[in-house]
Amino acid sequence: MTETLPITIKVNNDLFDKFSKLKSVSNKLEAQFNFQTLTANWYGDEDDILIIQLCLETPESFKQRQEELEQLSPSEVSISHFSDDVVSCFNKDEQQLLCTIAITSSELDLLVLQPKLLAGFIEAKLRKVLNLIAQQQSLASI
Repeated sequence: MTETLPITIKVNNDLFDKFSKLKSVSNKLEAQFNFQTLTANWYGDEDDILIIQLCLETPESFKQRQEELEQLSPSEVSISHFSDDVVSCFNKDEQQLLCTIAITSSELDLLVLQPKLLAGFIEAKLRKVLNLIAQQQSLASI
């Protein structure tokens, strides 16, 4: 039996094509962030667990996802623009949060030139987003 973890990381296929190590980096970070949020007591009430999907996108796919989110009904979801490259969509009834995160053009250029920075960069960017979510949801920072 496989149970879905509360935090999942989904990566746009174009990013996988550009960075071969991104799959293993995202799998490691998924496990790490789930453990860290567990120890920060994000899941104290088992009947009220926030499900978070972090989606890493290219600048082009981010723009497309952003346009799709803007078509959703405000009565169904709450949309937050954390920054120019991070948009969050929260469905309170289902306790589900979809966070779309762009790897900007300048960040992509840097990571192509310095591939060793990939793991640390992705970790820092996603941790920052999770802490913004924690603040928004009144949870402890990780």
